[in-house]
Amino acid sequence: MLKRILLGVVLLTTSIFAASEINVYSHRHYDTDKKLFKMFEEKTGIKVNVVKADANALIKRLSSEGENSPADVLITVDAGRLYQAKEKGLLQAIDSKYLTENIPPLLRDKDNEWFALTKRVRAFMVPKGSGLEDKIKTYEDLIKPEYKDMIMIRSSNHIYNQSMLAAVISHHGEEYALKWAKGVVENMARRPKGNDRYQVKAVANGIGKIAIANTYYVGKMIGNKDFSEAEAVKKVKIIFPVFENGGTHINVSGAGVAKYAPHKQNAIKFIEFLASPEAQELFANENFEYPVTKGVKSNSVVSAWGTFKDDTISINTLGEYNAKAVKIFDLAGWK
Repeated sequence: MLKRILLGVVLLTTSIFAASEINVYSHRHYDTDKKLFKMFEEKTGIKVNVVKADANALIKRLSSEGENSPADVLITVDAGRLYQAKEKGLLQAIDSKYLTENIPPLLRDKDNEWFALTKRVRAFMVPKGSGLEDKIKTYEDLIKPEYKDMIMIRSSNHIYNQSMLAAVISHHGEEYALKWAKGVVENMARRPKGNDRYQVKAVANGIGKIAIANTYYVGKMIGNKDFSEAEAVKKVKIIFPVFENGGTHINVSGAGVAKYAPHKQNAIKFIEFLASPEAQELFANENFEYPVTKGVKSNSVVSAWGTFKDDTISINTLGEYNAKAVKIFDLAGWK
């Protein structure tokens, strides 16, 4: 009898400790996130276990694990990947009044299977004093002949560019999107290579005159120990272009609860924390991303770059048109 009681206590204790954790599959790789995970642990007593990999690897892992997956939360850095995870049946609807009241409909899944945590703006960086600051205004302008040999941009294999082209499709249709992609290729200063920071540095050093990159990279370059990055951003100005019938193209990092999450309530609590003003301010101030929660201000450095109007399309369309964007890139010869 005593053995049964002791065994019951052990099993109950094990169950309590197991419930006081959360397993996070994350594509994000920033020190900011480590701080946020620690803050969550301290506030709730829930231990955060993190598996890091790129989004494709995490999605593949979730798929292969199926019902046996230990994952509670998937965090990734593009609406296209979040959309893909949903389409593969890897997420579940989140019932959270806080999230639906504080994150705008355009920045979450239509069925509430994922929510944006931060916004990223894909803008233009041009040399200060080049005259381009007052000339180039729209994404459509990029294909004008006058910008031949000026554009610096990374490979079409990257999701950032795939989502940007998906936005072009959403605004103008596939026929125009192919014309646009071909026009950008015609105006490239050289074959795509390197990351977003590489494009900014190239323009600062006189290779091309229009870099297309996410703005948060500029913020991270400002105080970088790499002298070449810190110097490069002093030489460029950020332009917030718009679509002719919309606003400035934005993408997101976001999170969803895994389909078979063993700690579902902890998972929801965790995502709510990441959308709280406290966490949003950390995203904004240390990673130079734009907050998504109402009432939270951007970092002062970011605010000094200027203002923009969010594009009018739903963030869901970036995933919906991803496959078409990839096909169009191939047809356009965008490597």
